[in-house]
Amino acid sequence: MNLGIIFGSRSAEHDVSIITGLQVLENADREKYNAFPIYISREGGWFVGEPLRDIKTYKSFDPNMKGLTRVTLPPVPGLNGLYTLNSGGLFSKSSKVHDLDCTILALHGMHGEDGCVQGLLELADIPYSSSGLVGSSVGMDKIMMKSVFRSMGLPVLDNIFFYRSEWRKNPDNILAKAEELGYPLYIKPANLGSSIGIGRAENAQSLRKAIEVAAEFDRRILIEKGLEKPVEVNCACMGFDGECTVSLCEQPVSWEDYLTFEDKYTRNAGKGMKSLSRRIPAPIGDEMTRRIQAFTAEIFRTLECKGIVRIDYLIDASENKPYVCEINTIPGSMAFYLFEPLGISFRQLVDRLVEYANKALAQKHSSTFAYDSQILNKAQKGKKTLNK
Repeated sequence: MNLGIIFGSRSAEHDVSIITGLQVLENADREKYNAFPIYISREGGWFVGEPLRDIKTYKSFDPNMKGLTRVTLPPVPGLNGLYTLNSGGLFSKSSKVHDLDCTILALHGMHGEDGCVQGLLELADIPYSSSGLVGSSVGMDKIMMKSVFRSMGLPVLDNIFFYRSEWRKNPDNILAKAEELGYPLYIKPANLGSSIGIGRAENAQSLRKAIEVAAEFDRRILIEKGLEKPVEVNCACMGFDGECTVSLCEQPVSWEDYLTFEDKYTRNAGKGMKSLSRRIPAPIGDEMTRRIQAFTAEIFRTLECKGIVRIDYLIDASENKPYVCEINTIPGSMAFYLFEPLGISFRQLVDRLVEYANKALAQKHSSTFAYDSQILNKAQKGKKTLNK
């Protein structure tokens, strides 16, 4: 099986995606798969080639490097492959560079985790490992995500949102509404992960500064009421179409106010989320663990998720109450470390991702997409309306 691992993309989480992609590539069973990297550059170019297996290639990426081929993925069912870009004019032909039977998406953030690449693969009829368009788009947008969680009756921290243009026009109005929530406050770009652009505010001055930072990354900003000395807990889930394996819960031990990008990824560069210090299982008691695992399974099912997701929670220690923070539909390092204590290795996770991807495509093909309406046969030339 020709298994493409797609990573990179035009995202602030581009570098994190490279780490996750190379981890997946390293753990794909070579006896089962012809696994190969598909890299999307910061500019949006798609590349294949042996140099992409080496992390050094990305430290100063050169699209003209020997061994690299720039490719495109046509959104046409049946082509099942990557092709050279048609750069020779109208009548030049593209040639197939690589067959593509299945894909694992190791994309984080915009233009990848948000449903963009998923939509392309749906059009091309190529199986992929992550959640579909609905789950991916809702799971990327923190504002929509919070609204869905609230509609499910799940506990969500009080919040407001606004547009960058509204902030530019009337910042004092935004500040006043935010302060009604009460400090501390967390300020977040609506469509970013890995803690990029997130800030904590204890007063009006730090609030204004944090909003300016978040507005650099997104046109929509979420402000959320914070908790005093909360406990962060994460829980992962994997499956498809009713099958759902929930992981153990983890508690990041280096967590103070919130985990920064540096906390997650740069303390041990190249190891991704694996490098973060954590307690597994989280010391939160059996009852709280069951509640969080139940929330995780419910969210996975409601958002029609597929593959592996991780959901992050905050526990108000004073009230022993959990709050749902957000879902990561393609978590860093595929959250493999949360499944290892269950006896599921990273290599087995890759096998399951391939299985779920192929099952989803098979189910898609079992549905009917055509309907013989006869409407075109009834249409008459020159008439503005059709006879019904």
